[in-house]
Amino acid sequence: MRLTTLAAATLLATLAGCAATPPAATQTATTTQGTNAVDQRAKNIIFFLGDGMGINTLTAARIYAVGEDGELALDKMPESAFVKTFSNDAQVTDSAASMAAYMTGVKHNNGVISMSAGTRAIAPVADANGNKLVGRCENGQATVTLLELAKRRGMAVGVVTNTNVTDATPASTYAHVCHRKMENDIAASLVPGGAGYNAALGARGLDVLFGGGAQFFTPFANGGKRADNRDLLAEFGSKGFRVIKDTAGLDALKPGQPAVGLFAASHMAFDAERDAARQPALDAMTRKAIELLAPNPNGFFLMVEGGLIDHALHATLGKRALQETVGYNAALQAAIDRMNQLDPGLKNTLIVATADHDHTLLLNGYAARTGKTTPTNPGVLGLVRNADGTPVLDSKGTPYTIIGFGTGEKREGDRSAQGPLTDAVVTADDYHQEAVVRTNKGAETHGGSDVFLGATGANAELFRGTIDNTRVFNLIKTAGGL
Repeated sequence: MRLTTLAAATLLATLAGCAATPPAATQTATTTQGTNAVDQRAKNIIFFLGDGMGINTLTAARIYAVGEDGELALDKMPESAFVKTFSNDAQVTDSAASMAAYMTGVKHNNGVISMSAGTRAIAPVADANGNKLVGRCENGQATVTLLELAKRRGMAVGVVTNTNVTDATPASTYAHVCHRKMENDIAASLVPGGAGYNAALGARGLDVLFGGGAQFFTPFANGGKRADNRDLLAEFGSKGFRVIKDTAGLDALKPGQPAVGLFAASHMAFDAERDAARQPALDAMTRKAIELLAPNPNGFFLMVEGGLIDHALHATLGKRALQETVGYNAALQAAIDRMNQLDPGLKNTLIVATADHDHTLLLNGYAARTGKTTPTNPGVLGLVRNADGTPVLDSKGTPYTIIGFGTGEKREGDRSAQGPLTDAVVTADDYHQEAVVRTNKGAETHGGSDVFLGATGANAELFRGTIDNTRVFNLIKTAGGL
């Protein structure tokens, strides 16, 4: 059993007839988890979540952006693991159960947000305006999250996403409800002192909140979804928050004041389609969040979600999914670069990047290497081709694409009636790749495969092997001494 740095220092101080306590910002962690121990806690923790970013999607995005032999930011992280994602009641998880497992260390039923084991997911019913937002929870208690533990220790905390800030992934960091669709309740849990506030977030609440979903903070009379007619954004303002709604507002933010930025009524737009003046990119929100959180002497905890990867995959929009993964990669690289400037060598900073679940995206055939996608080269978005450039044909004598899906809205039979595919057709921005099993439009499903995790910085070596998603909670808790 090795002696931690703190234990050694205490022993030496005792022998010398004096005692000393390390300052809060540098105090070491003596927490152990299994056989793991850390000598120096991670003062800052950044958790990146690519929603739906399975291994195939990650591989396809790498080829799309930098070619087969290139590297994304996640590829270059020095420590890695595979994560098992099954939920408490399903082989294939949803985002709520998986993210809640990461955040609380407890296996959840699909649809449940950071509650005790066995909590039943019960869909909400309609409110007075016909919106199904009224909860009907029957059992379960709140389970503490990593963000709440960080807040308890005096760390600054922030949430960044390009989906609704009340969506399943971000909500699992700070809210506790039996069903992910209770987004009005989830929003109310963020407003310090207000009805439904989550007191575990402390007197001030979150320090940074960026994303979409303004409708759940806005009265129904003003075009929002709140039947109680509370204006939560005004309430934030009355509590000392800087409330912003566009990129100029984001750019103007300075440290010293908590900030809420909601840049869309619902989810933000795909990165390739967004209005840059209205909606900032994920990497810009990440950099700003770090700027606002980093001055805290007790460090910070930040969760960043690339949530629109999942949306594109559900719609079998392969190109959009890869573009969103590249956007997630840019945000991850931005965080690594900025933290290396603030904390050279990441000696006091842990960055963990992973996904919550897989999807059914496939890489088909024996395609010749394509290299990265450019305006003149379809790359991984194109047709399966032989080494001589000729298309590989299926059993009916027609070409097919490198990217396909196990489930989705479009079947091979549709293609046979339309004639042969061309690169121009299949590389269009909104081309829907073919699927083996037909679903309703936009209803491609999650997959049950393990996902990849990368880690860098302080105590990153704790992450290795094949681990359960609940184990990630314990390892982050240990790494940060939470």
